Amino acid sequence: KWVEENSSGKCLNLFAGITKLNIDEVRNDIDTEMIADYHLDAYEFVRKCKCKFDTIILDPPYAYRKAMEMYNGNYTSKFKLIADEIPRILKRNGRVISFGYHTTFMGKKRGYKLEKLCVFAHGGSQHATIGIIETN
Repeated sequence: KWVEENSSGKCLNLFAGITKLNIDEVRNDIDTEMIADYHLDAYEFVRKCKCKFDTIILDPPYAYRKAMEMYNGNYTSKFKLIADEIPRILKRNGRVISFGYHTTFMGKKRGYKLEKLCVFAHGGSQHATIGIIETN
């Protein structure tokens, strides 16, 4: 719901997973069993992409354990490479919504401004997830 409320325009869901959002989303997921428009490695997708998006959603398997348990072992460690490509496919005044155990994704060095921050506490022994929204 938080993602849907903070997304606008044409959205890229780069690590789509199982949750279909109620937004205008282009879905990519490397797992061919997921409902997606594309089944490419995230870096390969952004590198080859010719479209521009208003919102880009980044909710990758950001920990090895999470990748093994929830994503059939697919793990991304190409955050910097992906982040370097995003400005090319994000429209001016666009937003990047990202999730992880830390908040360092696009950042000031790439000219992005933090707009919103949300902490999702899952309970038990699972780490809290940090959601951030940055604009260019």
